[in-house]
Amino acid sequence: MLARISSEPLDAAAVEAAVSGPEHGAVVVFSGVVRDHDGGQSVSALEYQAHPDAEKFLERCCAAVASESGLPVAAVHRVGDLVVGDIALVAAVASAHRAEAFATCATLVERIKSEVPIWKRQQFAAGTSEWVGL
Repeated sequence: MLARISSEPLDAAAVEAAVSGPEHGAVVVFSGVVRDHDGGQSVSALEYQAHPDAEKFLERCCAAVASESGLPVAAVHRVGDLVVGDIALVAAVASAHRAEAFATCATLVERIKSEVPIWKRQQFAAGTSEWVGL
């Protein structure tokens, strides 16, 4: 199972490959991309910081979703300085059919966002910043 925190740019194809196989008719890959706005403000960049044990939390989260669903899952979350358009999170799930893969991938992403101690600092074009997820 692939579950990693990385300071390097993310490779969605590698995350997809971690769950793919001939028995799977559906592979759902979610890429969370840095957007240029939030809450009506223009975002210029993001900084992600993670707790030293964040990767262990991510591993537990992925293992729990895999165990509950019986499906292969994978996720990699980026940390460090990112700009608009960079990929911050890639999550993937494979299954025999699409509905199960979509639902499980949505569950995986929501659990990562709520259970893994990663914090985001948004840099706004106006020169201010804001921490999210503290």
